[in-house]
Amino acid sequence: MSYDNPHLVAVYDIDNPDGPDHDFFRELATNSGSTEITDLGCGTGLLTVTLCGPGREVTGIDPSSAMLEQARTRQGGDRVQWIQGTSEQISSNSADMVVMNGNVAMHILNAQWQTALSDIARGLRPGGLLAFESRNPAARAWEKWQQEASWRETPAGILRESLRTDPPGEDGVVVMHSTYEFDNGSVANDDQRLQFRSRERIVEDLSMAGLNVTAVYRDWNGAPFTGGADQPLMVFVAARREGLDRD
Repeated sequence: MSYDNPHLVAVYDIDNPDGPDHDFFRELATNSGSTEITDLGCGTGLLTVTLCGPGREVTGIDPSSAMLEQARTRQGGDRVQWIQGTSEQISSNSADMVVMNGNVAMHILNAQWQTALSDIARGLRPGGLLAFESRNPAARAWEKWQQEASWRETPAGILRESLRTDPPGEDGVVVMHSTYEFDNGSVANDDQRLQFRSRERIVEDLSMAGLNVTAVYRDWNGAPFTGGADQPLMVFVAARREGLDRD
């Protein structure tokens, strides 16, 4: 999706509704006692606003001005501090928990990934948590993402969309080529890149940034991830290492 296209932002919540993933992050926030939470890559803020509560401060960060415009006008949006930008906008020692939902981690490519993890580690207080999901490359999900052109009704009008994907390169990056055509004549062609990383690679990258993995789940109900190709989802929870100096 072109995250700066107002027509497509208008249908984002339909394609990415509240569900068990949001329940997972809300429960983790409650069980961990987190009072300052940052939602990195918050999009339209559908999850972000539900993380708010008594005694909590919530920050939503996203590079898309169109996404943030919708987030600010959402019910409960006035309780969130919205910031346009990327991980570099995370203040040092400012969060008990950082969340990346909706494949945000996979959108952060190559060297920018390690930079983002270092920014997150800097922003977390000692023992603070990072939680996110990524796709298991062994499941080869990109082979199932092909979509012939089809029409559907959306809040922004009738939308005709198609999708084709290229297989991953040596770096694990899959390119998704999407075409969106609205009945008002507007057309958007969008290439998205998602980087597939193995569990071992992600654990190593987190460790290099000063984050220790405490759990990897295969679903949003907390079943352990064991690495099989029949487990397309990996949900990571990691904690900032005690004694890590990121000031």
